Amino acid sequence: MASSRLPGFYRLGLAERRRRISEASGLAAENLAAVDPGALPLDVADGMIENVIGEYALPFAVAVNFLIDGREVLVPMAIEEPSVVAASSNAARMARPGGFTTHASAPVMIGQIQVTDVANVEVAAASLREYSAKLLEDARALVPRLAERGGGPVGFDVRVLAHDGPDGGVLVAHLHVDCRDAMGANLVNTLCEALADRVARIVNGKPGLRILSNLTDGRTIQVTCRVTDDALAADGEGAEVRAAIAAASRFAELDPYRAATHNKGIMNGVDAVLLATGQDWRAVEAGAHAYAARSGAYRPLAVWREDGNALVGELVMPLAVGTVGGALHNHPAARFALELAEVTRADSLAAIAGAAGLATNLAALRALATEGIQRGHMSLHARGLARAAGATGDLVDRVAAELSACGDVKADRAREVLARLKESP
Repeated sequence: MASSRLPGFYRLGLAERRRRISEASGLAAENLAAVDPGALPLDVADGMIENVIGEYALPFAVAVNFLIDGREVLVPMAIEEPSVVAASSNAARMARPGGFTTHASAPVMIGQIQVTDVANVEVAAASLREYSAKLLEDARALVPRLAERGGGPVGFDVRVLAHDGPDGGVLVAHLHVDCRDAMGANLVNTLCEALADRVARIVNGKPGLRILSNLTDGRTIQVTCRVTDDALAADGEGAEVRAAIAAASRFAELDPYRAATHNKGIMNGVDAVLLATGQDWRAVEAGAHAYAARSGAYRPLAVWREDGNALVGELVMPLAVGTVGGALHNHPAARFALELAEVTRADSLAAIAGAAGLATNLAALRALATEGIQRGHMSLHARGLARAAGATGDLVDRVAAELSACGDVKADRAREVLARLKESP
């Protein structure tokens, strides 16, 4: 891809934006049909989930300006919330000189095998640990081709959960599985079910749940970026904005009420990428928030620190994604999104989603530190109301501008303004 830096992209008409994306990505214009209305045939949708009666569409957009690990990336996003795509693109522009740097851990998922009614859990746990090498060997034998590619079961450990209670003594065995480029839920669940009865027999207990954990703390992405004062603000105000963003980060580190909103801003970017690429975004959400609370207090997933005349951000979070399996088999838009981002490996997709999350976090904190979050958000909301009222062409901008200027950004006001503007010459 030539460059993700597309100045003025948001000002272009829809047809021109599609042409520019085709040109920048190197994908033929016909490929964009994958995100046209009706691209997901109803018979295909009917085979994906139960009780299908139609489709529910979301806007499919492209965030621009992203430089990730030295690579130009057009970031696909599917989301209904105004300002997220624009904000992430703007933040990516600010971070562009050095771009986003990422590090992905090995793609290791955790499968849990619960055992209940254990007479002596400490003795039982010790017994299981003695058998761990053999159990791991047997698990690897179940997936020989994956093991040959460097994946498959890589670890086995045991945790005591309760010495007694309604379920007697309870322990849980964790099977750690390197899933390579798959998200891995089906793989992990299958392996856990295959081992459960044997694990229970070893400790003379009763097999309980056998399922993966969405707290994928062995499958994380780390993203960093550096933004200079000049990029943060013009007219010599960058140092002030830098200090305000760092202070906002500290606020989230001290207060779980603020941390929840701070993390929601991160997930705006992450989820938009995951939804566009056909991922299980609910699993990632669950893991992210559990990870944020792993210390016993809910904390921010990203922090920002001042470093000379620059701001440095770091995001660390679990991010289990896949480039094989799942909805990718059937959904043309998900396949197109991966082609657009030039992604073939799961770690590359995690890097893009993580970078989008750090970008949306930066954009939100900068807005809060300067003009407030509502100004930009309400400006985009005004455009949406203008269109909903029936405005087309340049009337969209004229109605939106008047709504924003008077501060009365409401549907009835939009209809009133549009009617007046249509009557005037």
